[in-house]
Amino acid sequence: MHQAFSVVLLAAVSSVCLSLLFFHALTRVPSWPLAKSEAADVVALLRDANLSRSAVIYDMGCGWGSLLIALNKAFPDAQVKGAEISPFPCFVAWVRTRHLRNVSIMRRNFYNCDVADADAVACYLMPSAMPRLSKFLDEAVRPGTAVVTVTFWFRGRSPKTTKDGPGLRGAVALYVWPASSAPDHTG
Repeated sequence: MHQAFSVVLLAAVSSVCLSLLFFHALTRVPSWPLAKSEAADVVALLRDANLSRSAVIYDMGCGWGSLLIALNKAFPDAQVKGAEISPFPCFVAWVRTRHLRNVSIMRRNFYNCDVADADAVACYLMPSAMPRLSKFLDEAVRPGTAVVTVTFWFRGRSPKTTKDGPGLRGAVALYVWPASSAPDHTG
């Protein structure tokens, strides 16, 4: 019995690890948890964006659900929607937020989400994902939508506001979409 349990446990852990590696290879974005201080910075910038009480806020690539929980706490009357393609982090996020009435999670590639109702979008991705996300937002969100990025910014776009993180932690940037082009300093 003990040996059978060990085999099942090893198979489960191996499956989770392989799934995480597969979706990391597919998206080129690891499922990295957001630190509380980073989530606090996202919340601070979204508060500066003067969202309505009933705002619709998307977390693109919501991972393990940390930002969803912080957004729920900061904006209790908002609709907080997470999208995550990787099954295990999505499941963990769902478990962590299932009791929160204003949080919903979709297990899908966020490029396949209809975000036309978004008042705000947040993301913590990787540099390789940012050009495609920029094009997606150009086509998918209304003008004036607040977009907050953690650590990795949109090249060629100027943020409205930034908030520097302590130590090695990255900065957070608020854009108002469509974000204007960054000035050319090549001279």
